[in-house]
Amino acid sequence: MAGQIPDLHAEVRTGTGKGAARQARRDGFVPGVVYGGETDPQAIQIPFNVLLKKLKQGRFLSTLFNLKVEGEEDVRVICRGVQRDVVKDLPTHIDLLRLRRTSKISLFIHVEFINEEEAPGIKKGGVLTIVRPEVELNVTAGDIPEKIVVDLAGMEVGDIVHISDVTLPDGAKPTIDRDFVIANISAPSGLRSSENEEGDEDEAVEEAAEE
Repeated sequence: MAGQIPDLHAEVRTGTGKGAARQARRDGFVPGVVYGGETDPQAIQIPFNVLLKKLKQGRFLSTLFNLKVEGEEDVRVICRGVQRDVVKDLPTHIDLLRLRRTSKISLFIHVEFINEEEAPGIKKGGVLTIVRPEVELNVTAGDIPEKIVVDLAGMEVGDIVHISDVTLPDGAKPTIDRDFVIANISAPSGLRSSENEEGDEDEAVEEAAEE
């Protein structure tokens, strides 16, 4: 099931060139261009405060947006560049790429963990340690998964979940070419402490025997 694609509202920018871009900035907008697909490039502008907020939320360059411009059909876009002021580090221009539904893109997908109550390791006091709450996948723009699911049923203390253990949506592939860890069930701190103490005692007995 495809996830909810966030909207990105923009306005058509009248005029092009440096003069029109400067005017947009004076009016409280960030000028930009939408290009790609079978349509001519389009000059747009996005409210400065709106864009800055989205940039601060993170993952902006790897998030698919539903671009909404009044009077036009919505189009799916992904950011391909944000120019910033060299002194203030604030956005001054944005480039957006139109995507077809069949386009392949890399996005971070949320990981959901289920059936914790059916994991013997957790029942014994083990702790679920999440290494990657999100996984970057190469997916099709028209079929973006809302999440990937990790089933913890039957997992014991010490068990590890690798990306190869997860069933990914059709057509989705990890961007990292190795079998990385998503999560593990570690021993409770009390048990780890007692094991360390036992280990210290064993070492002390061995040292005494050697003397």
